[in-house]
Amino acid sequence: MKAYVFPGQGAQYPGMGKELYDQSDLGRQLFDQANDLLGFKITDIMFEGSDEDLRQTKVTQPAIFLHSVILAKTLEDFQPDMVAGHSLGEFSALVANGALAFEDGLRLVSQRARAMQKACEKEPSTMAAIMGMDDKQVEDVCSQIKLVVVPANYNSPGQVVISGSEKGIDEAVNLLKDMGAKKAVKLKVGGAFHSPLMEPARKELEEAINATRFSKPMCPVYQNVTAAPSSDPQEIKGNLVKQLTSPVRWTQTVKNMINDGAESFTEVGPGKVLQGLIKKVDRKMPTQNA
Repeated sequence: MKAYVFPGQGAQYPGMGKELYDQSDLGRQLFDQANDLLGFKITDIMFEGSDEDLRQTKVTQPAIFLHSVILAKTLEDFQPDMVAGHSLGEFSALVANGALAFEDGLRLVSQRARAMQKACEKEPSTMAAIMGMDDKQVEDVCSQIKLVVVPANYNSPGQVVISGSEKGIDEAVNLLKDMGAKKAVKLKVGGAFHSPLMEPARKELEEAINATRFSKPMCPVYQNVTAAPSSDPQEIKGNLVKQLTSPVRWTQTVKNMINDGAESFTEVGPGKVLQGLIKKVDRKMPTQNA
C-alpha cells in the first residue's frame, strides 16, 4: 500500500514551485488562480523572494500548501491508499485526496495563517525542540511548570517539540538540559503553535471550517490529533479544528500507517523533513520525494 505525506511549516525554500509553474499548464493555471484568490502575487515571493520573505506566516503556510497540492495534482501516478500531513500539511493532504476543493483549502490555510499570527501577537510565546528524551519525561517536565508549556509535536522517537509562553519554555529547556537531554533548543518561530495559546485562532478557524463543504475522501487521512485514519467528513472537520490547540502525533501516525499496511512513503512538497522522521520510526521503510 502506498502512503503519501505532506510537510508543514519550515519546509519552505526560495524558488519553491517555479519548476511546476514553468513546466506544467495545470500548475501555471493553479498558481495564477491562487494569486487571484489571495489578493497578492504569492508566486513572486515563492519564486524570487528571500528566506526572510518566505518566513512571514501569511506567506509560509499558503506557499507550502500550494507547492504540495499542485505537485500532487500534476503527478501522473498519484493513487494513494492513505495520506497524512504534518500540521499545515494535513490541509494539503485533504485537498490531494479529494476531501476539500483546491480554492476552499487555500482559503482555509490563508485564514489559519492570519489567525495564528494574531494569536502569536497576543502573548510572547515560542517553541523548543527536545532531543534524546522519552516522551514521558518531556510530558512530566511540562506538567511540573506552572506557566503554559505543553508537548506540541511528537515528531519521532526521542524528538519532541514543546510549545508555550516564553518564560515557561525557558524554564522547561533548563530543566530538560539538567535531566540530560541531548539537545534542548528554542526554535525561530512566531509563537506557541499547537498549544492552548492558539485558542483565539482555533475559534476563528472553527467558524471557517464549519462553513466549508468537505467531501468523502478517495482514501483515509490519518489525522494529527488522533493519529488514526478517517474518511468521515464531519469527523475530519472536528479534528482539523482541534489540531490548532492539540499536539501533532506524528510518531504514532507513522506507526499506525505502517501497521495498517503502508509499504512505502512518498513526501509531496518542499524538502525531505518527513522522510527523515519516518526513517527514525522505521529505518527500513522505503521513502522518496514525489
